[in-house]
Amino acid sequence: MVSARILVVEDNFIVGRDIREQLERMGHDVIGLATTAETAVDKAAAHRPDVVLMDIRLDGSMDGIDAARALRDMSIPVIFLTGYANEEIVERASSTDPFGYLLKPFEEPQLRTAIQMALYKKASEQRIRTGERRYEATLASIGDGVITCDAQARIDYINPVAEKLTGWMRAEAMGQPVETVFLTADELTHEVLRDQISTVMQTGQQVAIPRGLLLAESEIEIETTYAPIMADTGGVSGVVVVFRDMRQARRSAEALRAAQEDLAVASRLTLMGEFAAAIVHQVNQPLAAIMANAGACRQWLSRQIPDTVRAAAILEDITRDSQRAGEVIRSLSALAGRIPAESAPVAINPLIEETLVLIQSDIQRNRIKLITRLTHDLPPVSGDRVQLQQVLLNILTNAVDSLPDNRSGQIGISTERTREAVTISIEDNGRGVAGAVRDTLFDPLVTTKAKGMGMGLAISRTIVDHHGGEIRCEQASPEGSIFRISLPMSQVAVI
Repeated sequence: MVSARILVVEDNFIVGRDIREQLERMGHDVIGLATTAETAVDKAAAHRPDVVLMDIRLDGSMDGIDAARALRDMSIPVIFLTGYANEEIVERASSTDPFGYLLKPFEEPQLRTAIQMALYKKASEQRIRTGERRYEATLASIGDGVITCDAQARIDYINPVAEKLTGWMRAEAMGQPVETVFLTADELTHEVLRDQISTVMQTGQQVAIPRGLLLAESEIEIETTYAPIMADTGGVSGVVVVFRDMRQARRSAEALRAAQEDLAVASRLTLMGEFAAAIVHQVNQPLAAIMANAGACRQWLSRQIPDTVRAAAILEDITRDSQRAGEVIRSLSALAGRIPAESAPVAINPLIEETLVLIQSDIQRNRIKLITRLTHDLPPVSGDRVQLQQVLLNILTNAVDSLPDNRSGQIGISTERTREAVTISIEDNGRGVAGAVRDTLFDPLVTTKAKGMGMGLAISRTIVDHHGGEIRCEQASPEGSIFRISLPMSQVAVI
């Protein structure tokens, strides 16, 4: 048995001494004997016993019930000792929430049981109070408003955030009907809504309203959840209302969008700076050739008999070099554009079919076998339709260019859903990409084609990155390359 520190309050000294001896035989520590209620309260305040054995009838202005009421405020358990058990005394004593009664005379086993039960009840109540304090501290510290009500829909708890949002202080709100303190309205019609609490009470089901609600008084936009508090009997004993001020969430979302836009601009500018350093060399080459050819053309045309044939050939070279310089500049301009533009749901399979139409003449002219395996019922992706088509066009054009002229070429394109993304695979049986080159294939100005500028794949990667996706190149078996493009699914259906 657990040893306890006990205060005995008994106006009969002999009876008190006998009780003390019984307690000590049980292994308890009797911290004192008191014969009056006033002395009992003083001793209890000074020594904080685990239990007080309190005689109800005591001499003086206070009796044992008055003393027990004072000890209850100190959270000290009281077991009443009395030789009287009439209805009036029991009713008065019950108002102090005693931990037990012992009718005199009592035996030692009865005393032992009463003390054990009182100690157990005290420990249980301490655990409950600790849990309540932890629960209240948690609710007071969270960023959402919380209101709880009883089965009559009257408020029995309101946290500081709810006080701030509703304008009701806790002392004023306690006991009020929920709809007096927390009244909501439709954001569009401003019609007051009154049925949520009763709906939860009747159904026992949670009701969540993620958007479109206002606090009727302040017109603050909120997100609200109503959840039932289930009783041990299975019924609903109350409701918890949790609501969130959406103004800060909206401001945070706007700030995040602005930061993402700034980051996208900074990313493009950084990449453009890298491009510019390399492009200077690429543009200088055709410009230098143009200047040299222009000088030669002038010489051929300034002769006494102008050599128009040679001049025409040189002009063709000038035209070709000008086109090359223009392609470099256009590629940089494409990268500098908005990536991505306005995002919208895009159906991938129809986009692929439209893109294949654009390169159909190249496929037919080169006698390429085209194999499509497009998974049906694919979810849409979120992005810019034109830019995504540009990525597909770049990859497919590269696949066509990689195929040799001396044997039958083949290109396969397939789609599939992978987790939360849609993956497009474009495979060819061309010459493939060496491992060393594959690591830098998507860098600016890296190319495996004799006449390529190395801009298409770099721009494609930038577009895919800004769509939150991934693009990679793998070695096909037995030869060739596979380009895989993964794009996150859209949360909105294609209209």
